[in-house]
Amino acid sequence: MINPIWLRTFCTLVEVGHFTRTAERLHMTQSGVSQQIRKLEAQLEQPLLARHGKQFTLTASGERLYQQGRTVINALSELEQSVAQDPAYEGQVRLMSPGSVGLKLYPQLLALQVEHPALVVDYRFASNGQVEQSIAGYEVDIGFMTRPASLAEVRCQPIATEALLLVTPATVTEPDWAQLLQLGFIGHPDGEHHAGLLLSANYPEFQHSHQFSLMGFSNQINLILEPVSRGLGFTVLPAHAVQSFHNPQLIHSHRLAVPVDETLYLSHHRNRALAARVKTVINQVEGWL
Repeated sequence: MINPIWLRTFCTLVEVGHFTRTAERLHMTQSGVSQQIRKLEAQLEQPLLARHGKQFTLTASGERLYQQGRTVINALSELEQSVAQDPAYEGQVRLMSPGSVGLKLYPQLLALQVEHPALVVDYRFASNGQVEQSIAGYEVDIGFMTRPASLAEVRCQPIATEALLLVTPATVTEPDWAQLLQLGFIGHPDGEHHAGLLLSANYPEFQHSHQFSLMGFSNQINLILEPVSRGLGFTVLPAHAVQSFHNPQLIHSHRLAVPVDETLYLSHHRNRALAARVKTVINQVEGWL
């Protein structure tokens, strides 16, 4: 393989036409330039220059090497510049989060992409466990979780809090324990966890969510409140999911006497440096949350 340093020296010599000026341009000695040209000729086993005192002309081999070598040198320069560039608003950013915060962030990120079309948003909704596994496996750039990381490869830091809300049909204004038992529970993947956190802090009768009749279940974050809005039961959800419901007049969200918040953690791989575009997204998200 041709040494790219020797090749660059050769191409510069051809363009400058003088050993001394080539040495000055490349911050070398004249003998250093001559030595690299001789090494290149020895490697190729071809004379590249026809020397005439202090002047030279290209041999046929030298001409071919210059024409093709200049293309290689230009490509290497472009590659070097491309690698060195780290644009703040260009490239793909892969994110993953549970559904509630995703409903809050995804529209905002799309608006950011409209403003900067070269910034490509890849957003996936997933459970905390899936988010953490995807970060550890380098499948996403950043993730958001509602619990601290359990894997050593994943670094996380608190970034915001989100209130848990009791959500009933609109006709229920002050839900007591008897009303909740009568309504029954609309389940979702985090339903038992959320109900345990909020209801145990506000209802002394609460022991576990199985005290309520299960009146429905949905694993689609934007559909969980549909049965609630039709009077089929109540549920407990993070605030962003409640705020995004398309028929807010059909539900009633209750902030109970003892508020309970979930902490939202920003997570990324411990051994991955964050690109400028990822930092751009993080800065925007911190403002939105």
